[in-house]
Amino acid sequence: MTFATGDIVQPIKGGPVMSVVKVESGLVYCKIMASGEDKSQAFKPEELTLYKEEGDFGVC
Repeated sequence: MTFATGDIVQPIKGGPVMSVVKVESGLVYCKIMASGEDKSQAFKPEELTLYKEEGDFGVC
């Protein structure tokens, strides 16, 4: 799968929701959205999936 800056992703094996900050040299650099810290972590693309919220979030 190909990722782009701004995508919202999550590790396939589970983990925090993250925002893609850059894609470079075959790695996807992500920032944990809820951490409040300015840390990024690199992942191989095959370790990530696009984040999807489960449930019905339609207009109430």
